[in-house]
Amino acid sequence: MVVNKSKAAFRTIAEVADELGVGTHVLRFWETKFSQIRPMKRSGGRRYYRPDDVELLRCIKDLLYVRRLTIEGAQKEIKNRGLKALIGETIQNDFFADVAEENLSGENLLQETATELRDIRSELLQALNA
Repeated sequence: MVVNKSKAAFRTIAEVADELGVGTHVLRFWETKFSQIRPMKRSGGRRYYRPDDVELLRCIKDLLYVRRLTIEGAQKEIKNRGLKALIGETIQNDFFADVAEENLSGENLLQETATELRDIRSELLQALNA
């Protein structure tokens, strides 16, 4: 399933796994081996990955699958070169640049979201009554 999200949006483990072409179990395993991977966890343990987390996972996948390093080798590479060298110093700023360009204040964003939710609710009610 393809979901059009902004670059700055948080992603679920399933979305990240799809994007990277690996299983969700692989991402959970990598979390145990690479302490740098720290997705936000909500109640029930549901993971939400930040844009930086996705880039780090993409880097780890490259180290393991393309460069064919072992887990230990990838850990050493990350430790020796550092995260900034691997994923870029300004990556977080780059991801939020498109949001800043839209120049949406927090209030406008909330109003737009509330309107979208009301529209969805209306569509659901129409579907249930049909």
